[in-house]
Amino acid sequence: MSNSIPCIPENAPFSAEQRAWLNGLLASMFSSAPAPTPAAAGKRIAILYASQSGTAEGLARKLAKELKAKGHTPAVATLVGYTPAALAAETYALILASTYGDGDAPDGVQPFYEQLCLEHFPRMEKLHYSVFALGDRHYEHFCKFGIDLDAKLKALGANPLCASVESDVDVDQPFAEWKSIVSGRLEEADAAGSREQSKPLVSAVADEKKGPVAPTEKGSNKPESTFSRENPLRARLLERKRLTADESSKVTIHLAFSTEDGRLKYEAGDAFGVVPSNDQNLVAEILQQLRCNGNERVSVANGGDTTLHDALLHRVQITRLSRRIVQEYANRGNCQSLLALLAPQKQADWERYISGRGLIDLLVEFPDAIDDPGDLVRILPRLTPRLYSISSSPAAHPGQIHATVAVVRYLSNHRERGGVCSTLLADRTAPSDRLPVYIQPNKKFRLPADPNSPIIMIGPGTGIAPFRSFLHERRALGQKGSNWLFFGERSASADFLYREEMEGMLADGHLARLDTAFSRDQERKIYVQDRMMEQSRLFWQWLQDGASVYVCGDASRMAKDVHITMQKIVEREGAMSSEMAEEYVSNLKDEHRYHRDVY
Repeated sequence: MSNSIPCIPENAPFSAEQRAWLNGLLASMFSSAPAPTPAAAGKRIAILYASQSGTAEGLARKLAKELKAKGHTPAVATLVGYTPAALAAETYALILASTYGDGDAPDGVQPFYEQLCLEHFPRMEKLHYSVFALGDRHYEHFCKFGIDLDAKLKALGANPLCASVESDVDVDQPFAEWKSIVSGRLEEADAAGSREQSKPLVSAVADEKKGPVAPTEKGSNKPESTFSRENPLRARLLERKRLTADESSKVTIHLAFSTEDGRLKYEAGDAFGVVPSNDQNLVAEILQQLRCNGNERVSVANGGDTTLHDALLHRVQITRLSRRIVQEYANRGNCQSLLALLAPQKQADWERYISGRGLIDLLVEFPDAIDDPGDLVRILPRLTPRLYSISSSPAAHPGQIHATVAVVRYLSNHRERGGVCSTLLADRTAPSDRLPVYIQPNKKFRLPADPNSPIIMIGPGTGIAPFRSFLHERRALGQKGSNWLFFGERSASADFLYREEMEGMLADGHLARLDTAFSRDQERKIYVQDRMMEQSRLFWQWLQDGASVYVCGDASRMAKDVHITMQKIVEREGAMSSEMAEEYVSNLKDEHRYHRDVY
């Protein structure tokens, strides 16, 4: 073979990361040096994750450690900056894919998926893969990105190691089942005498913000955290105050917790996790309906044996129903009317029935369906932590961590109901009480590295939380970059969160602009995207001056409307076609100048 090694020209239509990977592939193909002898046991396995809040990333690294212990060589990488060409070169890949917002890929992963969907992209017959899809069943497009990714890989000829697995927010059991199936398939491949070894995971794959990462879990730049959802810290509530006026149709509260002598460490932009417990009164009502005293011993998935009272109070979700819960309850109790609702042609009736109902409704409407309380506990999902964007700055609020929480209360099916965690924080926790909490880092939602860079923040409602953190952080650190905030709510007199602070920052110049949209204060409803369009020329000028844009709040409507409005501003003020404007906004993401923390 010739010693001349070809390379990809600089003007070829590839990104720097793609050229680096392709040049490495060509070098390995054309090199005259003998290939290294493959390991006698185990496989090289690419473990890829598409993560928004960090759950998929954490599971990916956990999976890598377990596979490494079994003799395999795992290579962990984010799909942010990853290329389909790199995936096509692999023999084995396990992909953990979160669905974000309204069925979308997480921020930064969309370019990978769009490249994968190009019709002319090469086939992937060499690849053996499986997808673990993460989502939330309360969103319409549950696990859509993972499902779409799996379908596309199949269409490109890739070979599923096993069927994809879809997981709700309670990931432990489905993740364990998926790992078990995948491990079995890998062992079967070994037993069959497979000698295939995948190519090393390209070392130039870039993490979205940290740059190149090493191809193993040890190369992660992710900081270790002492406290987590599995190991929370019991932090003391220091302060609670109402932010909305008494006449408001909403209740939004400000909370301050102790960092417990700095043991809770966070950065501006991170989230605050609270491990909640259910309402004691609701638990008592459920026990009464079951005709149990609560001392009965039950087994909780991944939680061992405990009492029925403890399980209902601390371990399982009791305020919402899912198709799986109703299906199993109805099957065990032979509840024909419930089973009829589960028929595909009854979807509309099913959605009306499930809306606003919880476990107590099943027990009241269909009593005695389950005799053994242990069976009931086994069909209930795990009670999961709730995340809130942190609204304080570690530089400006030493020893404290703040959260801004909308309290969920409503009437449904003739019963007063409320959000598990928001009512815990508002009604069932007193000052000086301690709650189990932890920090969920959000590396994708950080202030610009340049302290002089301007920022535009768009956060209606409790979406203002991280921007309060940003503003206090920039002031405390003496950062001189200009700050522009768009805030929206229903009424200026009743719902203007942190009004005195924001207006004070505007008065002293720390806020260069404060544009508000109070939808109910005039006949025509006005939202933050309307204010953006009113200031389109100035908005465009800030973008041209290097401003970074941050959006926080509702994913299903607000974030989509803001995104569309940004494209319209770019199209109008930049004199671009709609396609060019869309590319411009996409480039803002690639340049880490467009960040979204939406839910």
